[in-house]
Formats: sequence, C-alpha cells, structure tokens
Amino acid sequence: MERMIKKIRHLRGEITPPADKSISHRSVMFASLAKGQSRIKNFLWAQDPINSLNAMKSLGVEIEIMDSKEIIINGKGLQSLKEPDNVIDCGNSGTTIRLLSGIVAGQPFLTVLTGDDSLRQRPMRRVIEPLRLMGSNIFGRLNDRFPPLVVKGNYLKGIKYIMPVASAQVKSAILLAGIYANGETEVIEPHKSRDHTERMLKNMGAEIQLNAITKKASKEHNNEAYSIKIKPPQDELSSIDMTIPNDFSSAAFFIAGACLVPGSEILIKNVGLNPTRTGFLDVLMQMGANIEILNVKQQGGEPVGDIVCKTSNKLKAVTVQGSLIPRLIDEFPVLCVMATQTDGKTIIKDAKELRVKESDRIKAMVTELKKMGTPIEEFEDGVIINGPCKLRGAEVYSYKDHRIAMALTIAGLIAERPTLIKEAQCVDISFPQFYELLEMLQK
Repeated sequence: MERMIKKIRHLRGEITPPADKSISHRSVMFASLAKGQSRIKNFLWAQDPINSLNAMKSLGVEIEIMDSKEIIINGKGLQSLKEPDNVIDCGNSGTTIRLLSGIVAGQPFLTVLTGDDSLRQRPMRRVIEPLRLMGSNIFGRLNDRFPPLVVKGNYLKGIKYIMPVASAQVKSAILLAGIYANGETEVIEPHKSRDHTERMLKNMGAEIQLNAITKKASKEHNNEAYSIKIKPPQDELSSIDMTIPNDFSSAAFFIAGACLVPGSEILIKNVGLNPTRTGFLDVLMQMGANIEILNVKQQGGEPVGDIVCKTSNKLKAVTVQGSLIPRLIDEFPVLCVMATQTDGKTIIKDAKELRVKESDRIKAMVTELKKMGTPIEEFEDGVIINGPCKLRGAEVYSYKDHRIAMALTIAGLIAERPTLIKEAQCVDISFPQFYELLEMLQK
C-alpha cells in the first residue's frame, strides 16, 4: 500500500497512543507462566503482540479474549506448557522469537520457531550462544545465524553472562531461561536497556537483584554497567492484574510532529515514562524542544504521565551516544527527522545495533532522507546530519519497517512537495491507528 503525505498547516488536539508493545508482549508471556488467573487490560491489538498471544496458545495456554479491552489468561504454572502441534510463526516480531526461545529452552519438548521474510534475516546467535551455555539444545539456520530456530528443551544451569551489546530482548531471553535453571543466573549489560522484564517478573514474585557496576570512567561515555541476577522461584509466579501503559515509542512520532510543524500543540495522554525508554525526550530537551510532562503516576508497575508538546523554534544540534542509545533505540528514525531541522551538526553514534532491527535503520534513513534533500553522512555505527535543511517531497520506501514508515511520514508533513511512502501498511505492526490519528490532528 502506498500513502501520499502532504505538507500541513498544524497538528492540534489530544490523543491517546496505543498500548505499549514491549509490555503487551511480556504481559501475555509472563502471565502464561504464572499460577492463577491474570487479567490484562489495554493490550495492544497489533500484529507483533498478537503473534506472542498466539504463540502462548500454541503452547497450550488457555487465553480468553473478553473484548478489545481485556484478556484473561488462566495460567497453570511454570511446568504447564505443552509441546506445540506445529511450527510457531512469530511473524515480524523479534521480541516474540527471542523471548520465546528463553521460555522453551527449559521445556521437556521440541519447539520450532520461525517468522516472516524479515524476521528470518535477523541475527539469532546472540540468543543461541547464552542459551547453549545454560544447557539448551538450540539450533538456527546457516550455522546458527538466523531463524528458523529448533529448540529441544533440556535441564538448564545458571550462568554468568556478560553481554557484548545492551539488548532487552537477549537479556529477557536469558532471564526467562534462568527461571527454569538450576542455580542463579546473572546477566551483565554494558548499558541499561529497557527493564520491563525485570519490573514485571519482580511484581510476580520472582527473586531478582539489580545492581549498577561502575567501570573505569570515560570522557565520552557513562561507563556504568548493570547486573541482573535471577533465581528459579521457590514457588510459582503470581498471577497479575494490570493495565498496560500507552506506548512512548508510538507517542514519539507525534511529539516530533508537534515540534516540527508550525502552529502545533498536542496533548498526549497516559504515556509510559519508564526512564529506560525516554532517551528521546532527554535529547529533545537538549535540543530546546517545547515539551512539558504532567500528571505523573504509577500504572502497572510503570511510571506514566501526559506530554504536552508544541512547535519548537531554533532547535539546537546535539551529539547522541553511549548509554543514551539503548534508551532511544526505537526512536532513531524519527530522531534523524528531528535533526534535519536543528541548527548545526547532529551526531548519532554507538548505534550499530540499528543495522539488525526490522531493517538496517541506519542505511534506510540515510538513503531516504537523501532523497528528500538532507545533508546526511552514514557511518558504521551512526550518522551525521547537517541542519537545518528544507525537505522536499520524494518517493520513499519503508523497507517494510513500521518505524521507518512513520518517521518518513513526519518528514513528509514539513516537506515542500508531496511525499509518497511505499509499503506504508507496515505501520500495522505496532500502530494500526497511526494515520487515522494523524488526520484527526490536522483538522
């Protein structure tokens, strides 16, 4: 599907973004391992988390969909999962396949995990290696590089694993396997990645310890690593009753749009403000964006609040690197769009991980923003963008990556000629109502 985007006069109004995708995945997976009935409200009905829900059904979990607002999961405990009758299709979801590999690593049966064309090109050795160290029989295609994954469950042992790159998905896979392991499992990550897994498992009664580890100081980076330890629970995990916060990563596109489109003011309601997710906000504040946070409270073990964002003039260029990168990993594409309108040279580095997301997001944004007239340089681990520049409309490609499609849409709102986005339907992976809400704010 193609989508034509034209320059607009303003974005004004109030919106509630969709439920948090990361927490939706985890809620249905973790509640399936618990003992008792869990109630999940505000689940994200988008392709990726639905893949996780269907995967747990394939493993024998009884899940009732009450309506679009509530799911009931009747968990029967850690040892209650059953061998699936067929291959489990994870679709486009890296979160589904990686977290699920940790769950099935300790199960007494065979599981085969696959996905769509894009997912079958995403790296899996980063998950396979630590799970093998724990004792799992897990194998991937092309010498363990890619899916499909074949997992023959086994008795697991706890390990200490030092992660080369901060990754919430890999960390979560190891911690989930650690629930089934004999002894303590420790994961050390170089920078703190999103911590929804730790928060939710702790609320469910898992024995988790979190500690910061101060390393040798660096002039450029905050060199504070993080240790997460987990022990297998002496009893079952407790069921949960939670309302999922709304997704900050989805809100980020509207925040950027309000900052860049003249005459704009948007109120975004009940957005998750977990500090491991809001690096994008920190960068925008450094740029001088006109943003205010209101009504902060706790919801489902996570901080949430309202965000007021207005047109921002004279944005300043910044350097984004180090420990900030894991905190804005999903916002890189729209941050690049913001950087086109800042005064000076914006540098984003230490972001090599972005080359192995749903697409090579570094290459994708460089290629497409060049089409729109952006002075942008590509490096192995990031980009340099010289601004401000006048964007011009062009025919651009989403690479079937939802965040690329939405970021290019925001660029199109301020471009001088219409922008045609190819394969724009991929926004349904995380935000099916994206274009509908965008049109509402233009009235």
